Amino acid sequence: MEFQFLGTSSGTPSRSRNVSGLALRSSASAGWALVDCGEGTQHQVLRTSLTLHGLRAVFITHMHGDHCYGLPGLLASAGMLGRTAPLPVVGPAPLWRYLQAVMETSELALPFALEFVPIEELERTRVLDDLDVRPLPLSHRLPSWAFRFTEREVERRLDPERLRAAGVPRGEDWGRLQRGEDVVLDGGRVVRALDVLQTPRRPRALIVGGDNDSPGLLLQEARTAQVLIHEATYTEAVRQRIGPGPQHSSAQMVARMAQEAGLPNLVLTHFSPRYQDRPGPGQPGIADVEAEARAAYGGRLFMARDFARYALDRQGRLEAEA
Repeated sequence: MEFQFLGTSSGTPSRSRNVSGLALRSSASAGWALVDCGEGTQHQVLRTSLTLHGLRAVFITHMHGDHCYGLPGLLASAGMLGRTAPLPVVGPAPLWRYLQAVMETSELALPFALEFVPIEELERTRVLDDLDVRPLPLSHRLPSWAFRFTEREVERRLDPERLRAAGVPRGEDWGRLQRGEDVVLDGGRVVRALDVLQTPRRPRALIVGGDNDSPGLLLQEARTAQVLIHEATYTEAVRQRIGPGPQHSSAQMVARMAQEAGLPNLVLTHFSPRYQDRPGPGQPGIADVEAEARAAYGGRLFMARDFARYALDRQGRLEAEA
């Protein structure tokens, strides 16, 4: 599984960070899915190898503008570029009213079908063939969700020792067994694929959160996931000074929950523009957010950057790609 950030700022863009957007790919598909689509996301896509023809589905976590204002423009561009394949769009019920209003008032006619799936119906709808997607409710000023993406199928590998013990000679029968087919050897003896395949690995699972002031809501889900991507809008001191009104998380809050869950990989994003990558004297920086998280979390921690790409291997280890 791979993902690439298209925007990592909260509320408003900064010179180095656009607002929220994440591209997600699984190893079983050449296409990609988009989680959130803040203003300017289509411009960010142009700076990657992604195409709007390869977009398989859109998932919107909540209706704040820095997570959805870019969607009408992206859809319009997809149409002008000749896309004809239907596009599933998953999100809160008001998202469909929003899109319909924009299309009506701007006379936007798309040459492809939008297949809207309300979040409440997501678990009864198969949006992606290779990934199971479940919504997880969060706590924010508007209804907000996280999405848990889990591999539907896990590859099975042949066990050479079991093959030798079963007396299966190397050849076409190995290929059939690898595909899960039982084979009949000379003499009529049946060898079942399940008897010569290795124990399957654990399906990879990745959680992408929307805005949320209660990371503990994801504690149980994080216990069985390999990666959590979660907002860390503030450091704890700033969150305390601002008060509970914005309903965002601090790096400390998220890191403590991830540590309790035993989560192996944590990726923080959605940083307030007050935190600069290269701050001046006396200014807060992304390094301050990172230091706060590292003080509470002992797993593999990543601070998201626009266009940064990450790969989750079959053993559940996350690596930043060059």
